[in-house]
Amino acid sequence: MEVAKKYYQKQAQVVINNMKRRNFEAYYCDNVSEAKKLIFNLLGSKKTIGYGGSMTLVENGFFESLEDMGHELIKREDYKTPNEQDELKKKLITCDAFFTSSNAITMDGELINIDGACSRVAYMLYGPKEVYVVAGMNKISFNREEGLSRASNVAAPKNAIRLNHETPCTKAGKCMNCLDEDTICCDIVITRFSRIKNRIKVILIGEELGY
Repeated sequence: MEVAKKYYQKQAQVVINNMKRRNFEAYYCDNVSEAKKLIFNLLGSKKTIGYGGSMTLVENGFFESLEDMGHELIKREDYKTPNEQDELKKKLITCDAFFTSSNAITMDGELINIDGACSRVAYMLYGPKEVYVVAGMNKISFNREEGLSRASNVAAPKNAIRLNHETPCTKAGKCMNCLDEDTICCDIVITRFSRIKNRIKVILIGEELGY
């Protein structure tokens, strides 16, 4: 375990240095508890917070912690009808901070994400004043090609299974490059640079989290 932690720390430092060149603000935490303390300090006073679908955030109690910190969560689950969904989009694009994870992160510091309705990537790219990307070190890929493969062949099939989608990848266990109407692989986004310096804040965690 100690060797794994040291490996993650060394690997993360390389990624963080490369992210700084790309105008990302990046940090490394050994565990989820440390990450929550860091986020508390980074957020500061009360903020309105939106979020995209992320098992990393759900399974590790980040949303509960954000509410405990006194921040106002825009809860996607409360917006069900088409009119409510339109209202949700307006709130998310103007929120103070948007939380998500990433399907893959390259050693060179790029974020790679695949999305269906773009309810994650749209707000990563435009709108919220700050974007927080919280990711376990299992998301690290050695290069862009490997990152794209991880997003397509690991994250996407697992999320399709979780969402009960009957796409070919759920049966094959890998991307079949389908054009199924139920696909969650509609858009592939590589974020290689932040035009607004430090808008995107990446918190790497030395554990295996999410898909």
